Amino acid sequence: MIQIKDSVLAKAAEKGMDEFLLVFSNAYLDEIGGELTAQNMSLLNGNQHTLLAFHFFTREMSEGGFVQLIQNGYGGYIFSNPFAKAIKQFGAVELSKLIYKAKEIYDPNKEKLERETTTEEFNALYVDFEEFDELEEVYFDIEEKQTTLIASYVDEHIADFAEIIK
Repeated sequence: MIQIKDSVLAKAAEKGMDEFLLVFSNAYLDEIGGELTAQNMSLLNGNQHTLLAFHFFTREMSEGGFVQLIQNGYGGYIFSNPFAKAIKQFGAVELSKLIYKAKEIYDPNKEKLERETTTEEFNALYVDFEEFDELEEVYFDIEEKQTTLIASYVDEHIADFAEIIK
């Protein structure tokens, strides 16, 4: 089980929910050597994968939206796994619905969205998939509330995410 020091978690919690969740994500990334691979996936449990997927999701969304998320290799991790179902169980129902709507765009266009691209082709994907724009706007409207719900769930079920040590 991944261990996190209580003092580190408490200090992060004082800074806010994002910092609180980041302590877990960073611990998971340390455990897997900084990069998720087929070989190291088994080092994390389902709840830990959900939280790590949420970390990747929020980071990529804030930097470049769904197109960047998919182009950076996280499409399958978000859309082909039970991420949306799991975050719904964490209480983030609105975010879950948003992921399912984005999956409706991703699934039939997976090949085009995931292919290697030049900078120009990458930028063109934003035009080709403008339907993501509306979903991204919704995401930024609900992000804070959904993150709060997820952080609360983690706090209430902390043993499912890490062993907290002195």
